[in-house]
Amino acid sequence: MLTRFCKIVLALMFCSSFAVAEASDCQGVMTHEVQMLNKSAADPKIKMVFEPSYIAIAPGDCVKFLPTSKGHNAETIKKMYPKAAKKFKSKVNKEFVVRLEVEGLYGIKCTPHYQMGMVALIQVGEVSEESLSKSAKVKHRGKAKDRFKMLFSALE
Repeated sequence: MLTRFCKIVLALMFCSSFAVAEASDCQGVMTHEVQMLNKSAADPKIKMVFEPSYIAIAPGDCVKFLPTSKGHNAETIKKMYPKAAKKFKSKVNKEFVVRLEVEGLYGIKCTPHYQMGMVALIQVGEVSEESLSKSAKVKHRGKAKDRFKMLFSALE
């Protein structure tokens, strides 16, 4: 029992130090801010959005997800990030900074509001036609399907 408890504590300490290390890795590089909102600032009729919902950044740049409205997080979508990249998932209502070094497209969702269409695309560096096509073919449900359709049509 004590051994299991110690392992859990050590694992949590490692994860916490990793998150801090990621944020400090962003010193001296470009940091792009993405707001997590209940309503779009540009059009209040649009609900549950990342703004901007598409950004193009250079490899090594950082993205800061800001919980402007409560109840949101940012998470990579399965099969929508480069194979060599690490997936990530932030905590709900917490500011989250991630450094993206691997070129490609990253599909992002707010876990609680994914089916309501709260999704975003981050382009890191150059994206091959094959990668674009593969990401565009990933199946989505609810309003996420329509929002990704709109985002991918803007890239073509």
